Amino acid sequence: MYNILICDDEQDIINALKIYLSNPEYSFYEATNGRAAVEAVESNEIHLILMDIMMPGMDGISAMVKIREISNVPVILLTAKSEDADKIMGLNSGADDYVTKPFNPNEVVARVRSQLRRYTQLGSGTPAVSVITIGGLELNDTEKQVTLDGEQLNLRPKEYDILKLLMGNPGKVFSTKEIYRLVWKDSPVGSENTVAVHIRHLREKIEINPNEPRYLKVIWGQGYKIEKDKENGRK
Repeated sequence: MYNILICDDEQDIINALKIYLSNPEYSFYEATNGRAAVEAVESNEIHLILMDIMMPGMDGISAMVKIREISNVPVILLTAKSEDADKIMGLNSGADDYVTKPFNPNEVVARVRSQLRRYTQLGSGTPAVSVITIGGLELNDTEKQVTLDGEQLNLRPKEYDILKLLMGNPGKVFSTKEIYRLVWKDSPVGSENTVAVHIRHLREKIEINPNEPRYLKVIWGQGYKIEKDKENGRK
């Protein structure tokens, strides 16, 4: 499974690219500005980025420069025909390729496949794990199933997404605002109660004793995390 981040301030373009790239091997993250793209790379394992250049706030080239400080993930710029100077600046700043709007779907697919193949063959990236195991808790992202000590759990979609985020980053503390932004893909204003309710329901399903949790821990004043499992780790 490859995680692809699509960053564009026009939702219609994001939706179109997701349709063009529809593939069971691809999982998508979305961002509508450069700053959100940088945060997505900081918080998730991203294998390729499709990045618009012209965006309000932090533009695509500025975001790419920031991303290059922490990751060598392939970046394909989304450009207009009139942005030749920006294409050159982007390539000089670390972009790997670009596609021109309006998009040719076959070209988009080919360039994405080419960059993912090169990235993986060079040993710079590996497909995202489809199964994560921490203690007796196992999340199979291919089948969208979670089991606890071999028994399948019935999780709601947002509960699953929260658990996937936390299990995919064991030991890392996420604030309620970060969880809301990454799971709900929305501004985290007034999100504390929504996240807290979902966390409570999730705990009731994965913990034998929710008052003494083994997996999902509260770090008071900071947020939530899933404890690392020293013996099992990831599969």
